[in-house]
Amino acid sequence: MKKRQFLTAAALGAALPWQAHAATASARKGAGLLTVAGAITRSNRGPLDQSLDQLMVKHGAAFDKAWEFDSAMLTHLPAVTIQPTLEYDAKPHKLSGPLLSSVVVAAGVAAGASVTLGLRALDGYTVTISLADANRYRMIVATTLDGVPMSIGGLGPLWAVYDADRLPDFKDKPLKERFALCPWGLYFIEVKAA
Repeated sequence: MKKRQFLTAAALGAALPWQAHAATASARKGAGLLTVAGAITRSNRGPLDQSLDQLMVKHGAAFDKAWEFDSAMLTHLPAVTIQPTLEYDAKPHKLSGPLLSSVVVAAGVAAGASVTLGLRALDGYTVTISLADANRYRMIVATTLDGVPMSIGGLGPLWAVYDADRLPDFKDKPLKERFALCPWGLYFIEVKAA
């Protein structure tokens, strides 16, 4: 940037290139809970660190940039509440969190993009779903179960899930077969062009 452009931008209060990056990079204040990588246009963290990103390395993740969400960032996205009957106790439970589509849009994916989402859980379970299907199923990234934040060791801290009781594609299936596309312990989303 030339000196005159720099001074003009500074005088007008415009964000300079490194200020815009710094503002994006500083968006995460707490511990990272969910990393979105691949075909995204925003980033607030650098490439996969072979030494320090051990779980992602063990699960075969690879990326040059990513968008990492902490709890507050997810909480600031509009929440949706669903009440599916869960396969684990055959009872309805309230699950709340942002739409999966809102999460990937916040990471820089165009709302109507033709992409697939590789949803990876802490135990390595991975499913792939199109963004179109995630929208059609109104899939959420649940952060709470019955009003309480989900914990590691249970179904959390995040669960990609839909209201199977109310979706024609799933409601008539046996309870144990309704949630195959719903990894609990979600921690990584890989976005790929379809």
